[in-house]
Amino acid sequence: MTDRRLFTRKLDLARGTVDMSHGSGGKAMAQLVRDLFAAAFTNPLLDQGNDQAAFDPPAGRMVVTTDGFVVSPLFFPGGDIGSLAVHGTVNDVAMAGAVPLYLTAGFILEEGFPLADLKRLVDSMARAANEAGVSIVTGDTKVVERGKGDGVFITTTGIGVVPPGVAPSGERARPGDAILVSGTLGDHGVAIMSTRENLSFETDIRSDSAALHGLVAGMVAAVPDVHALRDPTRGGLATTLNEIAHQSGVGMLLREADIPLKAEVAAACELLGLDPLYVANEGKLIAICAAEDADHLLAAMRAHPLGAEAAIIGTVVEDSHRFVQMETRFGGKRIVDWLSGEQLPRIC
Repeated sequence: MTDRRLFTRKLDLARGTVDMSHGSGGKAMAQLVRDLFAAAFTNPLLDQGNDQAAFDPPAGRMVVTTDGFVVSPLFFPGGDIGSLAVHGTVNDVAMAGAVPLYLTAGFILEEGFPLADLKRLVDSMARAANEAGVSIVTGDTKVVERGKGDGVFITTTGIGVVPPGVAPSGERARPGDAILVSGTLGDHGVAIMSTRENLSFETDIRSDSAALHGLVAGMVAAVPDVHALRDPTRGGLATTLNEIAHQSGVGMLLREADIPLKAEVAAACELLGLDPLYVANEGKLIAICAAEDADHLLAAMRAHPLGAEAAIIGTVVEDSHRFVQMETRFGGKRIVDWLSGEQLPRIC
């Protein structure tokens, strides 16, 4: 690692702020990387101090994904942009049925951002990675001028490996399949919006941000031939199911009465003029499997803490138009279309 004798003064993590020198490639940047990022993310691959991480690939099919995080506000009930960056990328890897192994992280910092807040985010990110059992093995830091960013943006890439016999994919949904969700919908989006708009409710609404690979491991152990897995983030349940319907060339029929939704989230959505079917989630997943496997898969989901409120919410149907429809509580049907526009901007 970098020699401490290079630096004449200690990085002020309590009162200091990010300045342009922290992105210059010189001593100040080396000090920021050493005292903040490397100290929090320490692991054998990162500690080598190279611009890349070299490792032997494990047996199995490799999975790679990348994601950017621009959430506003940076801190919200139940999480922050740091933990969210880990959870979101781990979940994208897990939706392939994979075991996540490594992450990379790129930070875009705005000049003037408090170092104390940056440390808080980095520490949160390190905790989330440790809890998920993944290592942040390489990364990058850039600084933009004051007013040309929004505090912190984070980009992460995740790498994982899929066990043999597991191959969920968006084009594998078939008529007759069951549609399941792992729990209540809309918690993340409503937590973000309530914080953004400074709203208070009788019950604390917290983001559901969580790493789902442990839940997925239990699911694929119980039902290896899960047809599709997807985390309904931006655009929520409705948009995600439309994506799968178009990939697979099928329709879907949901049952409104079976869709799990917290009463306080439903009330908040009504107050804010939002449809909870389109509100983002960061700790829930959608699963599609053969009808004969549905009860077994549901039991496996409910056996895990992150799937305790899982439910079967509908069926895949034949439909050349690839419509997603919903049976309402009143006995009618309505089309659940793609999200039009941006219901909740800067949500992840």
